[in-house]
Amino acid sequence: QVQLVESGGGLVQPGGSLRLSCAASGSIFAIGTMNWYRQAPGKQRELVAAILSGGTTNYADSVKGRFTISRDNAKNTVYLQMNSLKPEDTAVYYCFASVRTHSSGNYIAYWGQGTQVTVSS
Repeated sequence: QVQLVESGGGLVQPGGSLRLSCAASGSIFAIGTMNWYRQAPGKQRELVAAILSGGTTNYADSVKGRFTISRDNAKNTVYLQMNSLKPEDTAVYYCFASVRTHSSGNYIAYWGQGTQVTVSS
């Protein structure tokens, strides 16, 4: 089994910064894409940023130039550096990873429990 544990959320003023982390643990053979999603109250969950195992990244238009996704493959960890935060960035942020375990020949999707990010003065 695989677990994703997120950390780094909290309350920040507009214009501030936060760094989210998500560590994957368990019987991991390989990890494909590692993504960050977010869901604001009353809205659908949306993709914020994605990073492939080779380092290729993709961002939602709303966060381009402000957020940076990165990963440490040796630590099975993905990060989201969030700068110039806006009130509309307020949401629960979820980590996602596509993982192949030692007992599976396929990549399976796993989700973290979510971490709250609130941007408010």
